[in-house]
Amino acid sequence: MKKVVVASVLAVATGTAFYLPAALALDDDQAQGAQSSQLTIKDPAEYNAYTNAVGQSAPAAKASAIEQFLTQYPNSVAKEEMLQQLMAAYEQAGQADKEVDAANRLLQVNPNNLRALTIVVYMEKKQTSDQSKLDDAAAKAKTALAAPKPPGLSDADYEKLKAATTPIFYDAEAVDASAKKDYKSAVEAYTAELKAYGDPAQTQAGPGLLATYNLGNAYVSQDPKDLVNGVWFLTRAAQYAPAGYKDQIEKAAEYWYKKYHCAQTDTACQTNVEGYAAIQQMAKANLFPPDTYKPVAAPPPPSPQELAHQAVTSTPDLKTLALADKEFILANGTPEDAGKVWDVLKDVTAEVPGTVVSATPDTVQLAVSEDAKASQKADFTVNMKAPLKEVPQAGAQVKFTATFDSYTQNPPMIILKDGEPPAAAKKPAAHRPVHHPSGK
Repeated sequence: MKKVVVASVLAVATGTAFYLPAALALDDDQAQGAQSSQLTIKDPAEYNAYTNAVGQSAPAAKASAIEQFLTQYPNSVAKEEMLQQLMAAYEQAGQADKEVDAANRLLQVNPNNLRALTIVVYMEKKQTSDQSKLDDAAAKAKTALAAPKPPGLSDADYEKLKAATTPIFYDAEAVDASAKKDYKSAVEAYTAELKAYGDPAQTQAGPGLLATYNLGNAYVSQDPKDLVNGVWFLTRAAQYAPAGYKDQIEKAAEYWYKKYHCAQTDTACQTNVEGYAAIQQMAKANLFPPDTYKPVAAPPPPSPQELAHQAVTSTPDLKTLALADKEFILANGTPEDAGKVWDVLKDVTAEVPGTVVSATPDTVQLAVSEDAKASQKADFTVNMKAPLKEVPQAGAQVKFTATFDSYTQNPPMIILKDGEPPAAAKKPAAHRPVHHPSGK
């Protein structure tokens, strides 16, 4: 019995590659019998050409004979069957491009042909650098998932065909969504793909394993991230990954687990990854998280307002705080805490260094804090005492002496008055020679 087989591929996902020996066997003889029993070719010449083409045993000869038949009888009642057998012949001959072409021609005759949809979707979703191909694969996958049972195909054979093809179609939707960074849709599609596998063992290798890994990545790529589910599916994938990739995936799972479970200051948890071994055991035994999977989240880090309050209450003399710390408290503290810091800054004249964001002769806006410099946003405004003779360019590193005048908390901005460029350093007095009275 001849088989049409979708070839295995080398799948590359998020920098991790797996060799997936996933063969989808499609029974060519079943399809031929279902079609042929309903066909009546009245023209003797056409019938002879038909029997000659389907009777060829060598794949290349069969493909050539079918192509000749389709050219000679483009409107034959046997066109759909012949195109389906043409796909099989090109598959057996190892001519993937011609196989896809035959599948697309078949879809022009019957847009719901599951075998043709399978071939096109499977081949197009591998072209991850071509978004138009991924979009087409996803669109055809939706068509395939809603396609009716082919006429003449038994219920048992139809169920086998659906079981073999449904994961491929959901995977195409997931790959397309991931490429568009639509991780919510990718999560839904990868989840549906995993549920479509009849046996959880199918997710322990091949495309089912890759889908498990990709589902974990989709969860941790969403905004906001779902670390509970992300850790689960990455850990599950690590339990069955090939030796060359197991370590990499497990480290990724551990990284996200520590992000979720360990406080940043808890070095023991960060080092020992406490509780993770139990998750590994559960993930190896279960494809989807059981009710007993309830990782404990780390306590939330202090809010900016809490950090500002800690700084105020732990500093006996607020004047000793660095300028960056004072600015942080002014921007994030309660009115009471910000007021205490402003009391020690108001009317103080100081030298303020920063990066010019914008400037006029009368006003210079500076990025002083590291965050402001990184985002190229001003957090200090210096109003000049007298117009500048030379206006600094954006990006210049400058210093101004000025007096703290006011501030706004939202948006954060400290305003200074009476700004002046730093005084030029005085030249040392010229050294005059001393003349000895004796002339010596």
